[in-house]
Amino acid sequence: MDHFLTLADVIATHARLTPQKIGVLDSTRSLTFLQWEKRACCLANGLLALGLKKGDRVALLAYNCIEWMELYVGLAKAGLVAVPINFRLSPDEIAYIARDSGASAVIVQAALCDRVDAVRPALSIRPDRYVHIGSSAPQGYQDYEALISAASHAAVPVAVDGADLFALMYTSGTTGRPKGAIRNHAGNAQIAVATALEMQFSRNDRGLLVMPMCHANSLYFCVTFAYLGATIVIDDRSSFDPEALVAVLAHERITFTSLVPTHYVMMLALGDAVKGKYDVSAVDKLMISSAPARKELKLAIMDYFSNCKLHELYGSTELGWVTLLRPEEQIDKLGSVGREWAFSGAIKLLGLDGQEVPEGEVGELYSRTPYVFDGYWNNPEKTAQAFAGKWCSVGDMARRDSDGYIYLVDRKSNMIISGGENIYPTEVEYALACHPKIKDVAVIGMPDDKWGEVVKAIVIVHPGQQVAEVELLEWCKERLAGYKRPRSVTFVTEAAMPRTATGKIQHRLLRERLVADAGGS
Repeated sequence: MDHFLTLADVIATHARLTPQKIGVLDSTRSLTFLQWEKRACCLANGLLALGLKKGDRVALLAYNCIEWMELYVGLAKAGLVAVPINFRLSPDEIAYIARDSGASAVIVQAALCDRVDAVRPALSIRPDRYVHIGSSAPQGYQDYEALISAASHAAVPVAVDGADLFALMYTSGTTGRPKGAIRNHAGNAQIAVATALEMQFSRNDRGLLVMPMCHANSLYFCVTFAYLGATIVIDDRSSFDPEALVAVLAHERITFTSLVPTHYVMMLALGDAVKGKYDVSAVDKLMISSAPARKELKLAIMDYFSNCKLHELYGSTELGWVTLLRPEEQIDKLGSVGREWAFSGAIKLLGLDGQEVPEGEVGELYSRTPYVFDGYWNNPEKTAQAFAGKWCSVGDMARRDSDGYIYLVDRKSNMIISGGENIYPTEVEYALACHPKIKDVAVIGMPDDKWGEVVKAIVIVHPGQQVAEVELLEWCKERLAGYKRPRSVTFVTEAAMPRTATGKIQHRLLRERLVADAGGS
């Protein structure tokens, strides 16, 4: 696969063709493609001078910042493997990923050094291979800028081809310990081409990355824009600020961004006076993903961003993009995640017997994408479970309608079994989410001596609203079969709802907390 241009190759190409064009920026600085290329070469040569060699893994821990793009390109030039770590993880979780990946170096933002320091004795990493990003220099760390300044910007003497590892992307761990999904350089190239063609991106686009840059969503979109030679804008605020985001969309003339429904809800809630201060007419395309979006929300998005084409996707770290609901389908196929991307291959829905289920019935979703991952790092058992020949699954359950549109039902691991009946939480969540006073909801199974599990709803209400448990239980009576209805409702604040970095509710963690509070097992 040596005919694939790596991410490092394309930045070098843009540095020759459009050296003065801004390739990437955040709120503190910007880099032309030529500057980006030179700093990435310096970073690569600096890391190799520490004794790192092709194939070594480098753990990365940072909030969103411009350095992520230097790191992804610099590591690619050196043939080193990026191991992005979610900044929301605990020290023990960080240590687990560093050890599991066999990381030989750590590059960490200064504000997060305390988390690394807490577990440093448990890591088998040379003292001189701890590098920090930031203005202050914690004791025991090399300075990132000093490392770059001391190194040469000459071409890096390492041969890297498409089959070589680019990154180990650790999954969010919603169903247990995170697993390292192996992504190669050829997969990067293929997903970039597929995304650009399907969504009609060009070098004139300006893409805003809001989702964490340690996550596959931002990685896939940043790679797409990098391959095109478009401009990448990084939202580097430490917390989500809806007005600040609208301001960036306006001031930077952003043409595309990818957000979760919560982001859109918060922006649209700003009010007409605030939203009216900003010209968002440059926004041409928007992506919504990671959680279901209601009809009212989609209509409100399209009303405010009047020039945009709204897309909804389904994909994963392992599979890449799988399905796409295109702009003209948003309302007619509400609740669907669309059909296959034009360049993503095919989809099968398989039952427990391994055979395809009939139209309208629920089965486990398998796809065959050209950019599928290479397996889980050091985990042949989980890798074998994910593949059925050339078909791959991450455990999502779905059904297909007569027009070929896919509707996600739930994760197989989230399924509730009550009295022998299979209950998919997403179906119950959708029924509750239609209540006008509910902002968000999660449904889990709680242990029960009689039924095995019973359905429980955890609800966040809209600010200023109040609703009683009995009202919601009555609401469900009109919309769900008896065995699917929640037996109880717990009301929580937004802060109390455990989520992944992309806004997905962590059902497993939520269940563990509530079972512990109830004194169960």
